[in-house]
Amino acid sequence: MSLQWTAVAGFLYVEMGILVILCLPFISARRWQSIFNLRIWSRVAQLWNKVFLTMIVILTVLFLDAVREVRKYSGKEITKDAKLQANMFDHLHMKLFRAQRNLYISGFAVFLWLVMKRVVTLINQLASVSATIAALQVQADSANQTAQRYTEDNKMLKQTLMEGKGDKVTAEGMELLRREVEKLKEELKVSGDALKNSHSEGYVMKKQMEGLAREYDRLLKEHQELQNLQDSGNKKVD
Repeated sequence: MSLQWTAVAGFLYVEMGILVILCLPFISARRWQSIFNLRIWSRVAQLWNKVFLTMIVILTVLFLDAVREVRKYSGKEITKDAKLQANMFDHLHMKLFRAQRNLYISGFAVFLWLVMKRVVTLINQLASVSATIAALQVQADSANQTAQRYTEDNKMLKQTLMEGKGDKVTAEGMELLRREVEKLKEELKVSGDALKNSHSEGYVMKKQMEGLAREYDRLLKEHQELQNLQDSGNKKVD
């Protein structure tokens, strides 16, 4: 094997090793993204596109050269002439075997080079989507906790109105309820905007936010009813 084809074969083995490492299941996509974001890779990234295109051109030229060699030594006329001498026939078969070997090596090298580029891109995209989903989950949990607190405050306010402890307590409860409603409305708006930007990856989060929106509407209706009760109670006192 000549020096150039030895280098191509070595490059092919390196590609196979890198792809095996990238596909290891116990290394998460976010861990790979943190590795890719190291300072040393940021310097290499400036030349990455040039190196990628250069290797594509070199491997493609070698692949086309291997195709030419295969077609050259598999011609029918040469094969018929080679049958006249046994040594020449064996020599041509050896040349054909080497040309086919070089064809497979260069072809797989080009293919795995493109696959490796695509795998790295998909790993980065998967890590970004995972981070987005984690952020949406945190926002959904926060909104859910706020809705639960709002429900508890609403129950306490309803109990206060039923017991009739006075206008001061009722007014404080209504003011607290209004603040909780405004806070919940802002959190729902932020979560809704984030869900719109997450596309299909945030489908589950969207369902949760729709449930929270329905809960918010229900609590808002109860708030309106309690406010009406307060207004009617104030009119009776007057």
